Amino acid sequence: MDPEALRARLDSATADLDPPLAVVDLDAFDRNADDLVRRAAGRPVRVASKSIRCRPLLERVLRRDGFAGVLSYALPEALWLHGVWAGTDLADTDFLVAYPTADRAALRALAADEHAREHIAVMVDSVAHLDFIDIALGPDHPPVRVCVDLDVSWRPVFGDRRVHVGTLRSPLFEVADAVALAARVRARRGFRLVGLMGYEGQIAGLGDAPAGNPLLGALRRVLRKGSVPDLVRRRGAAVEAITRGGPLDYVNGGGTGSIEETGTDASVTEFAAGSGLIGPTLFDNYRAFTPEPAVLFALPVVRRPGPGVATVFSGGYTASGPANRLRLPRPHLPAGLSLIGIEGAGEVQTPVTGPAADTLAIGDRVWFRHAKAGELAERFTGYHVLETDRITGIAPTYRGEGRVFG
Repeated sequence: MDPEALRARLDSATADLDPPLAVVDLDAFDRNADDLVRRAAGRPVRVASKSIRCRPLLERVLRRDGFAGVLSYALPEALWLHGVWAGTDLADTDFLVAYPTADRAALRALAADEHAREHIAVMVDSVAHLDFIDIALGPDHPPVRVCVDLDVSWRPVFGDRRVHVGTLRSPLFEVADAVALAARVRARRGFRLVGLMGYEGQIAGLGDAPAGNPLLGALRRVLRKGSVPDLVRRRGAAVEAITRGGPLDYVNGGGTGSIEETGTDASVTEFAAGSGLIGPTLFDNYRAFTPEPAVLFALPVVRRPGPGVATVFSGGYTASGPANRLRLPRPHLPAGLSLIGIEGAGEVQTPVTGPAADTLAIGDRVWFRHAKAGELAERFTGYHVLETDRITGIAPTYRGEGRVFG
């Protein structure tokens, strides 16, 4: 849509609301969901809940063809969603908790709930995780479903760990180590191995066509090309060896940014994705896909310090990760605005500059996009739901439902 037409649509639909406010454009959200299914080419997409953090949106996408299961980011979150969905058509949703847990109370709640135990798996990458669960639950605890986390980062210099390209996740880099842990899980009372995960963060989260930086884009494309054969080989070998001891329910791989590359690995049975539904700024810079901005937030102009500058209230919604300008929210509408380097996005005020600033009056809205998908939900209690050209309700975020998981 033409930027000015989009701005007019957003301003008109929210005219009776006072910013700061956030909007989810359901039309864009649904189109992004369709595109993820297209890219997955027949394999199911497990929804990464940390990129959504809004229960109505999770429910909406899980009811669409092509999506199955939740990649949760915290065990208490998985338990909460499982409980809320009891007695609904989502009661049997499968949850994989993507990160190991040290939450003893949540582990005890899991052990005490037979139905939850059949639908929630926790992540492990060492015997220490099994030991922790045993200590938390005591002897003779009921079986806990677990998934083994294989590190599929890239070590391009003969496997030397000192040259590590990717996220610092699991210590299980070598196939033999993952196979050995899987065997330990199977041999240990109180545990049931159900899956293997291998998240290729070095390609899933790094755009291969960053705007205005062709050299960096070329470097990242070399990284992707070099990394993929190694990770496909190691993940495939791990799956082959582990399944000799018994089948796995799933092999999880990928992320919004790497579905095409992950799809070349026949051992992967499902993809994980969530950011592609929201379309944050960090996902603008990929060649294979372009998600639409489905969630935006508006801030009111409260000052006009001088020519070419307008100041909006609040705005310091900085995303996690390395502290750089890519983690800052970005002015989106009206087009042509940018942050000021010496101030950035502030806790209580954010100046923006550009030709469009002189068209703004006190009370006008500036629409922004956030850098990382789910983190905006920690700033608002709900998203105003935009359908076609009108607001039809509010979708509460986790925070709006009184839930904070990390």
